[in-house]
Amino acid sequence: MVFHAPRSVYILAVALTTWHASAAAAGEASLEFDPARFTVKTLTLGNQSVSYRAYEGIIYVSKPVDTSYQSMNVYVPAAYFEGKAIGTYTAESAPIFLPNNVGGYLPGTPGTPGPDRSGKPNAVTVALAKGYVVAAPGARGRTSQDQDGNYTGRAPAAIVDLKAAVRYLRHNGKVLPGNAEKIIANGTSAGGALSALLGATGNQADYEPYLKAIGAADGRDDVFAASCYCPITNLDNADGAYEWMFNGINDYNFRGRTGALTADQVKVSDQLRLLFPPYLNGLRLKAADGTALSLDAYGNGSFRDHVKSFVIASAQQALSSGKHLSPLTWILIEGGKVKDIDFTQYVRFAGRMKPAPAFDALDLSAPENNLFGTATVDSQHFTQFSREHSADHSMAEAAIIRMMNPMNYIGDKGTTMAPHWRIRHGAIDRDTSLAIPVILTTKLRNAGFEVDFALPWDQGHGGDYDLDELFAWMEQVCH
Repeated sequence: MVFHAPRSVYILAVALTTWHASAAAAGEASLEFDPARFTVKTLTLGNQSVSYRAYEGIIYVSKPVDTSYQSMNVYVPAAYFEGKAIGTYTAESAPIFLPNNVGGYLPGTPGTPGPDRSGKPNAVTVALAKGYVVAAPGARGRTSQDQDGNYTGRAPAAIVDLKAAVRYLRHNGKVLPGNAEKIIANGTSAGGALSALLGATGNQADYEPYLKAIGAADGRDDVFAASCYCPITNLDNADGAYEWMFNGINDYNFRGRTGALTADQVKVSDQLRLLFPPYLNGLRLKAADGTALSLDAYGNGSFRDHVKSFVIASAQQALSSGKHLSPLTWILIEGGKVKDIDFTQYVRFAGRMKPAPAFDALDLSAPENNLFGTATVDSQHFTQFSREHSADHSMAEAAIIRMMNPMNYIGDKGTTMAPHWRIRHGAIDRDTSLAIPVILTTKLRNAGFEVDFALPWDQGHGGDYDLDELFAWMEQVCH
């Protein structure tokens, strides 16, 4: 199939943009993709020049609350409109790359091609050069407000918006280039958590009332694959996981703001550490060889060894690539092989980033407290521990807390899961405990899903740092 547009498109684009803006202002927006509303642009990647059509500012719900964020940009290689292929991909078969720009559970704008923060080509740019159709949606976040000052982006708004974007793509599958059965979600940090939610909650009825409220298209919202960089997820168990890993380390460095835990915070750390083993044991996770993964009351056991095994694998990969590791005396190297690490010393090497509790702050000051606020309440608790130990006993609704944790849906009969997963968490990323991505990975594998998981050596909190490897994985799962 070759997609055509009338020659008058450039004149129409201005008029259509005005129409969409006025329709949105009236609380109405069309769910029909307009193939004539585009501009032609060109990007350069190395020696490669790529011409593409840019369909920008597409409102993907019929009852938008905030059109600045409930919109997406769709980019399509121009070759597909000329009946040409890019590699093995055509206009009909090209996978759809779905990156989000959410960080800190703040509002995320629709993505665009260009450089990343380091000046290198971003994932949207690379995807276009490789023949992917890119759909880059925005999403509301915890600070989004309407004209009356009411908050409009509190949980579960961001994941609801991204689901609506997926539904829009499927709704317009006959006119929009790309294969809507091969949508690959990608995100970092809170965006990585949202990518995990997209992968784990496809077509889940819990979200339906929220989707209907914003006028999402009827249809499916499952995705083909989920790429999750350092997902800040499993929030209602993240405090216990953090203290399981960092208990006993009382100095912290929160992005340059250094300090030491107070006596009360040390006590909280001790208490939270004890909550993690019962949670972990209740998951009944198993290693690849069938070994039960568990912890004793002190946090030791086969699960700790399981987490350590991924750090050892990371160190081995670094050593094999020429990284000089001998100054790190807590790594045992024999014959060019990493035989063991002292996990306690490794954790001290990585260092604590956050005071206790790390996520559900007793004074409601954490970003995640803000996420679980309401239209009129600034912040709320989302764990029983913090609620009980705080002077403010406000608590988010249990159903909303549930909807923000992918662990609750893996293996659920009412959910269409993504079959393919890629999870990366830096080996020195202290934003959340290593236990969190390991638990997610292990739960997925135990449920029969394919997961490419690693802890890249010497990597802190961030994402899209290994685009060659990311797109190689995407090529593998798409063929």
